[in-house]
Amino acid sequence: MSPKDQLKHTFQLLQLERQADLEQYRQKVLMRSLHQRTKEGVTWYPVRLLRDYIGTGERVMIEIEKTNQLDQPHSFQSGKVVSFFTNASGKPEKQHVNGIINYVRDNMMAITISGDDLPDWINDGMLGVDVMFDEMSYREMEFALKKVMEAEDNRLAELREILLGSPVTSFQSPATGDQQPATSVLNESQKAAVKKIIHAPDIAFIHGPPGTGKTTTLVEAIKLTIQEERQVLVCAPSNAAVDLLVDKLSQQGLNAVRIGHPARVTEQSLSKTLDVKVSEHSHFGELRALRRKMEQLRHQAGQYKRNFGHHEREQRRLMREEAKLLKSDADMLEFYIINDLLNNADAICATLVGSSHPTLKGRKFKTVFIDEAGQALEPACWIPLLKSQRVIFAGDHCQLPPTIKSREAALQGLAKTLFEKGIEKYPQLASMLQVQYRMHESIMQFPSHYFYKNELIAHESVKHELLRPYEQPIEFIDTAGCGYTEKQDPETLSRFNEEEAELLVRQIEKLVESIGASAWLDEKITLGIITPYSAQVDRLRHLFEVSEILEPLHRLITINTVDAFQGQERDVIAISFVRSNEKSEVGFLADTRRTNVAITRAKKKLMMVGDSATLAAHPFYAELIEFLQQHEFYKSAYSV
Repeated sequence: MSPKDQLKHTFQLLQLERQADLEQYRQKVLMRSLHQRTKEGVTWYPVRLLRDYIGTGERVMIEIEKTNQLDQPHSFQSGKVVSFFTNASGKPEKQHVNGIINYVRDNMMAITISGDDLPDWINDGMLGVDVMFDEMSYREMEFALKKVMEAEDNRLAELREILLGSPVTSFQSPATGDQQPATSVLNESQKAAVKKIIHAPDIAFIHGPPGTGKTTTLVEAIKLTIQEERQVLVCAPSNAAVDLLVDKLSQQGLNAVRIGHPARVTEQSLSKTLDVKVSEHSHFGELRALRRKMEQLRHQAGQYKRNFGHHEREQRRLMREEAKLLKSDADMLEFYIINDLLNNADAICATLVGSSHPTLKGRKFKTVFIDEAGQALEPACWIPLLKSQRVIFAGDHCQLPPTIKSREAALQGLAKTLFEKGIEKYPQLASMLQVQYRMHESIMQFPSHYFYKNELIAHESVKHELLRPYEQPIEFIDTAGCGYTEKQDPETLSRFNEEEAELLVRQIEKLVESIGASAWLDEKITLGIITPYSAQVDRLRHLFEVSEILEPLHRLITINTVDAFQGQERDVIAISFVRSNEKSEVGFLADTRRTNVAITRAKKKLMMVGDSATLAAHPFYAELIEFLQQHEFYKSAYSV
């Protein structure tokens, strides 16, 4: 297919994805009663208003508290768009106002309200919050795809041909600069990656397997590029990934400006947001005074009663005219402040979709850096590329893929990222980082063999690091023949395996007892319990709560799905594979990248429980079990 045909196909797949996403939203939110939505965790109702206040960037904020279903799992998280509503009016259409979640802590939620004022019904009671469908992201991705398809005789058209057309055999000769990566900070493979980036005229790729210091390498490359180009655009698919980069760049003494709604930014990165920087600008006092005067005039004009004469009418008209002029002055001053801040930034940082922010309209960049590109949808990657002359991707296509709701769209190619397409087409432009600083050598060995051509090297600082000298780095407990059959939750259709969960928790308890709970606490040994299925997460959390041995260590233990652990690490990782059935079906465990992520979170010890009779039907797991048997990391459940 020609590049334009490929983009047309991607556009169609994005439509499928939008429909699937909207349908899920309809099924979960629009088609359900208030009681069902509350039970499903897509609505909090009723809620109590704790306080309202003016937050970052002069925005109106509220803090609310859930008053029932207190331990109910829910879909709310920071950055999501929500509808705050009341049922008090008795009307069929509930009154509502949209907002964005700043944070959710236990049964409390902070929301930044859209608009300048609190709704007048806020004290009427019967308040609630619904999750909303995110329409804006799809609009921006569709707009970007259309722009790329239409591009002719410009840099965007060239980048389209380079990334989607036939492989370019002769790239223009690379730029030669004097910059050299910081020798003390980087190892040899990291230095080679930075050098390739500095001299790449069009595109380059950092392939960063787990624990290899991808962020450190990327930050060094950004720093050297800024020396040459003065300013760069830095993007990633998620707010968390952007915030991490903002923090790392700021630690290097760079002026990083974070574009995006303050509600979507971590507290550490808040001071780097455009809203906060505007409020700290030397001309902000003038801006605030103009706005206050404007509000006073508007308020005074609104005070006039309906029955008034010509003089009063004229007074009101003059006040409104003056308020309009003040607003125009305030807008001009704000425009000046924002441009002043952006012009003086070293790195402008945003999510991929956030790079379409109105404040960046018309701005062009020589280079855009896209981190976590292995998890970024292709249509989203084109958004910052509209503003850029060249692109540097960083990620790992052997870890988690993008989250896609439409199975059909995923199968037809939406799951394949621009990063993956590019790295396959231009292996000579990719640099794989080879030294990992996280795992014991044995934990690293199988992922290195299966995913990374045996090229990973364990750094001396972690190579032989064990929990205790007598502890093995890996244990696999095989439940084959035990009759631990998986079950399916009838409501969520998620899988679980109660006996396997109980066995795993017993093994963790034994490990804690062998080390001693007080030593575990003193040394702050961290433990992650990972399973691919949310229904199994619920079973494991329950067993953990009723365990007298594990409950005192709750601050050091995290139980979650694989996706929640991406980018994290723990001293000990315990994995429950769940699948155990007569048909040897492994379901979505067949996406072996998930298992790669799960295994490579472990630093000193990896524990796994699974049914080899089911798992080994898949070649990846057959090879994994053979590796475990060869290295004597394998046990039968009968022997533990």
